[in-house]
Amino acid sequence: MAAAGYDVTAAIREYRETQDINLRNDIILRYLDLVRLLAMSLRNVYIKYASPDDIINEGVIALISAIDTFDLDRGVKFETYANIKIKGAIVDFVRKQDWIPRKVRSFGRELDSAYNELFGKLGRHPKNSELASHMGLSRDELEKRMAESAGAVTLSFEELLYEDNFEVMNSEDSADAALYEAELKKVIAEAIENLSPQARQVVTLYYYERLKFNEIAKVLGITESRVSQIHSKAMLFLKHELTEYMQR
Repeated sequence: MAAAGYDVTAAIREYRETQDINLRNDIILRYLDLVRLLAMSLRNVYIKYASPDDIINEGVIALISAIDTFDLDRGVKFETYANIKIKGAIVDFVRKQDWIPRKVRSFGRELDSAYNELFGKLGRHPKNSELASHMGLSRDELEKRMAESAGAVTLSFEELLYEDNFEVMNSEDSADAALYEAELKKVIAEAIENLSPQARQVVTLYYYERLKFNEIAKVLGITESRVSQIHSKAMLFLKHELTEYMQR
């Protein structure tokens, strides 16, 4: 991300006034790390089907669009606006490629529905054994399919996060957008703290340390399939908490 003290609003204003392509390229270079970080956050969704460079290219195109469309007078941070634009473009690109097999995507939707139904009945987040019984599966089969559907569940969570962020960012009230951003970070942080210790480790290593599933497996001394299954369950938990917050 851009170094402290860099006035990106002034830089964008100057670029628009002069149309000096070198000014735009300088902004792009300063925010290229943001593009890379956002591309990394979805790597386990696309890694079997596309190179990170393909995803980063999509992110750079979105960054250019953010530079061109950012409202200089609304009082919203450029970093916030660019983050939403870039993440949205990557999510949309991945979704449109339809890389995730239909069977896996379908199971992801069924799993999400079962999770929410059980939560409604139990008043708490369901255990794997309860999910398995509800879906007519053995626990081993459920956890195997949860591992396989980790990419689909992650994409579903990211879609929810992006779509609501986009709606708020496009509201007329910039103060509301800033407040929402702060509240959303707090809600997600609190939800992560409420995960089991192992699930919290997986999510932290994935999103904050930017490790791949196979790297997380080595750190925790478990199989990559187990990491995928834990991550999938954690995404269901976080998505439910986020949906509850959005519906208040």
